[in-house]
Amino acid sequence: MELQPWVEKFLVWRQKHLSDRNFILILCVIIGLLASIAAVVLKTGVHYFEAWVRNTPGRHMENYFFLIFPLIGILITVFYIRNFVKEDIGHGVSRILYAISRNKGVMKMHNMWSSVVACTFTSGFGGSVGMEAPIVSTGAAIGSNVAQAVKLGHKRTVLLMGCGAAAAIAAIFKAPIAGLIFALEVLMLDLTMASIIPLLTAAVTGAIFSAFFLGEGVEFYFTLKDPFDFGSIPFYILLGIFTGAVSLYFSWMNGKVESRIKKINKPYNRVMIGGLVLGVLIFLFPPLFGEGYFTMRSMLSGQPEDLLLESPFGHLMDNSGLLFIGFLVCVLFFKAIATSLTTGAGGIGGVFAPSLFMGGISGFIFSRLANTFSGFNISEYNFALVGMAGLIAGVMHAPLTAIFLIAEITGGYELFIPLIITASISYLTVNYFEPHSLYTRKLAETGDLITHHKDKAVLTLLNVESVIETNLNTVTPEMTLGELVKVIAKSKRNIFPVLDPEGNFLGIVWLDDVREIMFDSSKYEQLKVRNLMFQPRATVSLTDSMDTVMRKFRESELWNMAVVENGKYKGYISRSNVFNIYRNMLIEFSEE
Repeated sequence: MELQPWVEKFLVWRQKHLSDRNFILILCVIIGLLASIAAVVLKTGVHYFEAWVRNTPGRHMENYFFLIFPLIGILITVFYIRNFVKEDIGHGVSRILYAISRNKGVMKMHNMWSSVVACTFTSGFGGSVGMEAPIVSTGAAIGSNVAQAVKLGHKRTVLLMGCGAAAAIAAIFKAPIAGLIFALEVLMLDLTMASIIPLLTAAVTGAIFSAFFLGEGVEFYFTLKDPFDFGSIPFYILLGIFTGAVSLYFSWMNGKVESRIKKINKPYNRVMIGGLVLGVLIFLFPPLFGEGYFTMRSMLSGQPEDLLLESPFGHLMDNSGLLFIGFLVCVLFFKAIATSLTTGAGGIGGVFAPSLFMGGISGFIFSRLANTFSGFNISEYNFALVGMAGLIAGVMHAPLTAIFLIAEITGGYELFIPLIITASISYLTVNYFEPHSLYTRKLAETGDLITHHKDKAVLTLLNVESVIETNLNTVTPEMTLGELVKVIAKSKRNIFPVLDPEGNFLGIVWLDDVREIMFDSSKYEQLKVRNLMFQPRATVSLTDSMDTVMRKFRESELWNMAVVENGKYKGYISRSNVFNIYRNMLIEFSEE
């Protein structure tokens, strides 16, 4: 990013008057403010469009507008992305993780607003997704671009990305602790004092400004009505297993639907098919409309009958019978499909809100069935809230985020014990079958996932180009032994790549292999390099990940490997050089 003269002057002034620590904290406040503004704009825009759609003149009880509005929203989103953004901006959290692990924390400037605009149309018109992932992506992009503007290094750039993400979550839910833990747990930042203070500063700033700008009409907050009963602990254990199973279903269905719909090559055909199927689902089951927070409020406010108001099945049942439970089971089943259709068809949104939605429904269904058939009287309200934590823990592999988020949006820690029980069991259940979350699964498959393990994290920051050596003397296959000896005399290395005149890699000559004959002058003209070279057991390419490189070193038992790209020799990579660079980066990465 090219610096403006006034920015350069400011940086000079900053070096004289502000310590690095204070400068970072000031940047955290700025990032927190900007992220909260983005959150306010997105939340206000989504709720404005949602209210407009729900109050469209001419609506009937069986809302036929639900058939078309989600399609319109996705169509506008795809048109906007293809004609203005011209880059894929889906899967926001995954893109953040990729930027951290593969792009040195650099995110493009348009990421500071493009996801906000796209998600406003997708979710506002009824797309069955949440706005948390787009706003987290926006917050991280704000942090990245601020860091680039003031010329910060990789490590602090990643820290400010985490600050933006933490501020975004804090602003959405007015939950600064949850925002902090989200950055540590989901974005996989290190838990150190050097990181926790800036993250908390940004999160608190985001929560404060969000509370200042937003009214209660779009606030996601619940007051506990029922105390925690220790006698219900066995049910919370079972709820953990149940929400873990639902999480696995959500993850599995998301992958299946998205991969199936992505097979439709033409983007607008994909929009039409996905949007129309989504519209039919929302028409039949109106709680699938949008984020689902309206449904959760109705359910937790003691008015679950409101979920039936706009449904064509509403006149067939009341809110107390098994038919109503069956209706909720259908909503739970189709929510995963609706969310996947929305994103697969081209809509922009995340799985955070759908996870909360499905968790709340799961907890309500579980407690209603338990009360109906077991003779116990457990709190449907509490189980719906704890179920939200179970799905967040299972789908996102983020049990701590789930625990503290629900604790904060309920205004206390009355449910802390059941939250810990259910979230932990749900996470363990899912982790047994699926070691990666929806955010990290594809990155893990391609080797682009950064982790909490510093050694593996540093390894992902290396690439072949950063460790390649190009100072080796090369030889040709037609050189005589005498000419090879002259090359050896000038070289400080014991490896000699053999290349043809076009630079194609043919093999290598080891000094150890010619040591016994190199002083026999009678063979100087008899032997040629082609008689002495051999094919190495392994080579690497410039596109190989360092995980792949280290695996090849291990399997081949070589200490040096040629770097070959499309048959052309590019250089050499040595195990000792990789370890030296790796060690220096690990020391730098660990310093606080």
